[in-house]
Amino acid sequence: MKDTIMQAAHSVTATVGHAPSVEGIHSSDDAARKAKSESLLSPRFYTTDFKAMDAIDVSPLRAEWDAMMAEYEGDNNHDHFQRTPEFATEVAQVFSKVSPELREEFLEFLISSVTSEFSGCILYNEIQKNITNPDIKALMRYMARDESRHAGFINQSLRDFGIGLDLGDLKRTKAYTYFKPKYIFYATYLSEKIGYARYITIFRQLERHPEKRFHPIFRWFERWCNDEFRHGESFALIMRTQPHLLKGGNLLWIRFFLLAVYATMYVRDHTRPMLKAAMGLDPTSYDYEVFRITTEITKQVFPISLDTDNPAFRAGLARLFMIQSKMDAAKQRGGIVGKLQQLSCAVAGAATFARLYLMPVHRHELPVNVRVAPSW
Repeated sequence: MKDTIMQAAHSVTATVGHAPSVEGIHSSDDAARKAKSESLLSPRFYTTDFKAMDAIDVSPLRAEWDAMMAEYEGDNNHDHFQRTPEFATEVAQVFSKVSPELREEFLEFLISSVTSEFSGCILYNEIQKNITNPDIKALMRYMARDESRHAGFINQSLRDFGIGLDLGDLKRTKAYTYFKPKYIFYATYLSEKIGYARYITIFRQLERHPEKRFHPIFRWFERWCNDEFRHGESFALIMRTQPHLLKGGNLLWIRFFLLAVYATMYVRDHTRPMLKAAMGLDPTSYDYEVFRITTEITKQVFPISLDTDNPAFRAGLARLFMIQSKMDAAKQRGGIVGKLQQLSCAVAGAATFARLYLMPVHRHELPVNVRVAPSW
């Protein structure tokens, strides 16, 4: 328990201490620096224990596994990520009207998204190259294929602004973080599922209000997030074939990753709310809708879920954002006083995260059938 709380304290210190700086993104060099930056709010590149990945046995869920692999082999997204002739015209006519501040946030979103998708591509490709297990090798090859398409498609939109990323250089020069396989499973599963919830909520909003669609890439969000959903299903099956990952002391890690993902999203969205406002979304309402969808989905594999409707939970996330704002002000102030204020904020953030971590959670039985449909 002590180690888990220490990890949580480190996590929230990173959250409140490394807000994205408001720097102009005007060149490929600026974009590359943003992509290579290291903080809890920025996507990381990962490596893992290939020997442990090679030992995974999916035979307890063979029927569901084979059905999922047939979907990957069918490759129903092979033509999903191709731009229409109208794409560039819409960018020129619509996006040219946005404010400089919204432009900056949108470019940061694109850079973060490319880095995140490419991170998955690299990890999955490295796993499949270093193992012989035919089930896991095939899965990783298919997921790397999907993530490569996503990264390339988003990078095209960056090139529209003359700031496309050199993905080869990014692979060679960005730092890598080692994660045990179980941490990869928890974190990547949540990343894929909350990514689905985020993008499908935006897609549905812009379906209802097309006048708020300020860039054509949002038209592709449904296809994009359904790929993310399937990737999450893959990790759900892997975890369900290893029951020890979903009980005992590992429940502490599940709780940690759930809270870390939700808290990071809340702080990030409220620190940079302009994208949501442009879409007609309130950041707080949006975040809790995403949490609701993600919680319903994760019941397929996690026997616990966070009580995100608890007023104390919501007050805790709001406090984390308030601490983030104070941290930003302290960094701007600088000097000894600013440093002391930053330290005070870091301690307050860690304590708030710890209190959230120790709140009661909901417990439930896992369903017999693992897979769920993207029905939101």
